Amino acid sequence: MPEPLTELSEDFDRGLAVVAHPDDLEYGAAAAIARWTDQNRTVSYLLVTRGEAGIATLPPGQAALLREAEQRAAAALVGVAVVEFLDHPDGIIEYGLRLRRDIAAAIRRHRPQLVLTANHHPVWPGGALNSPDHRHVGQATVDAVADAANEWIFPDLSEQGLEPWTGVQRIAVAGSPFPTHAVDVSTTLDRAVDSLRAHRVYLEALGDHPMADAANFLHALAAQTAHRFGGRLVTSFQVFDL
Repeated sequence: MPEPLTELSEDFDRGLAVVAHPDDLEYGAAAAIARWTDQNRTVSYLLVTRGEAGIATLPPGQAALLREAEQRAAAALVGVAVVEFLDHPDGIIEYGLRLRRDIAAAIRRHRPQLVLTANHHPVWPGGALNSPDHRHVGQATVDAVADAANEWIFPDLSEQGLEPWTGVQRIAVAGSPFPTHAVDVSTTLDRAVDSLRAHRVYLEALGDHPMADAANFLHALAAQTAHRFGGRLVTSFQVFDL
């Protein structure tokens, strides 16, 4: 039998969620974020791309504008007011110093105690292959936490007034195949469904794919690890305490 999941500590005031694309946070993590903003905690979003390559029927220029608008609407539904975009190219995000620097700058700017990102492992729970964009952004986010704390890494950030930030207490990875912790989202899951539905054009482009059915998909996702957390609907995370 798998080990029970530990309740994720909520002893933070500020969180920063860093993911590759619009909709990445809405597939699970948004339910936990809604719970935290209900508790008057501040969570900000950092999107590495605008998801411009994500809709086959729309050219990138049009898709970028539409997906940005859908992401801002989705964030507002779970109490998130700050949504930033880095404009790395969708589909071909490169892991490297530029990506680490951009994320480290955001960590220094927002000064979170909790940093949240998406699955950086080669596979998703169940064994489906993960995409390079998710892997690269997730790994760069984990690495950028240390970069943000070290005054000798990216010293130009300090010259710009972004002083090192050593206050990150933990990193939470959503969608990991190796979850260790969970957040009870029984009371916020419906808002997460609404948040995912805000990506209306994107979901319509998915056609009859199971991920297009926001309510069924998110309820099934929240139930996957419920048996490891007292039968409650949860968002699960792999957590690294620092």
